Amino acid sequence: MQPTGPEGSVTSEMPETGPHAQEPRKLEARLTDADRLYRAFVASGAGATLVLITLIGVFLLIGALPALRTAGLSFLTTQPWAPDGQPPKFGVAAMMFGTFVSAAVAMVITVPVAVCTSLFINEYAPRAIRRGLTSLVDLMAAIPSLIFAIWGLFLLVPLLQPIEDWAVAQFGGWMPLMEASATGGSLFNAGLIIACMAIPITTSIIREVLAQAPRHECEGALALGGTRWGMITAVILPFGKGGIIGGSMLGLGRALGETLAATLILSIAFEIKPRILENGGITVASGIAIEFRDAQEMGLSALMAAGLALFLVTFAINILAALVANRSRPGAGR
Repeated sequence: MQPTGPEGSVTSEMPETGPHAQEPRKLEARLTDADRLYRAFVASGAGATLVLITLIGVFLLIGALPALRTAGLSFLTTQPWAPDGQPPKFGVAAMMFGTFVSAAVAMVITVPVAVCTSLFINEYAPRAIRRGLTSLVDLMAAIPSLIFAIWGLFLLVPLLQPIEDWAVAQFGGWMPLMEASATGGSLFNAGLIIACMAIPITTSIIREVLAQAPRHECEGALALGGTRWGMITAVILPFGKGGIIGGSMLGLGRALGETLAATLILSIAFEIKPRILENGGITVASGIAIEFRDAQEMGLSALMAAGLALFLVTFAINILAALVANRSRPGAGR
């Protein structure tokens, strides 16, 4: 009950004064045994992941030390790959170039397609088929990469061959990246097949994130007279920016480490091919897969060094993506 005055009127309590008046109350959570067990389980899982990543990095570094001592800094700039020759001459310049080019081609295709597909399923598709489309995308994300690689090799690449030949004939004279005959085993075709692999998993993640957009804000935007596209650009896309970045980085991780598609599609050549429709190329993953069987002691160490380079690049990209995604979360700048 509130205190009353002499005539029965309600009086307000005097506010607290002193140095502790503005301090928030400290709330102590009472954890049950199940809460403690769950926390310990989650913490152990996170710790095991960090330990595993560290062990992988240490293993690659120890295996790569002989090759790095032999090649020195030229390991980053040398194109040929002859680690078991006399004298040994090897480097990851051609492999890293092919990896970045094929991954860039894949992501240029993957991200717009994944975002548009996610928006169509969530906002435009009829409710009767929405669940079926979602299940279909999730099912495609589980298809083995070998299936995509064989499909691309025997169906997609032959279908694209006339189109690529026409593009080279029409634009090759004034577009430096296309001044070559398209023969199928190019970095562009490898990136295209990798994009087909990355689109389903990227779409699945982005669709799930965009589906969490606050519906009351979406309905408010429509109630104020906005169009559906206006609601998407004003509410849904800003809300899901972090998820779009995260899903894209997961797709990029698959593109950087894809082995079968690059091995089957590319005409293997340990040299930098700046024209993306030119025949030939190599990536780090495909180079390791091809050279591993016949590698001798120095060759194995060189392959470990190539794997270490790819590991560090992937690790740095994921850290950068995590920082960008955290800054892109709703309310992160408040």
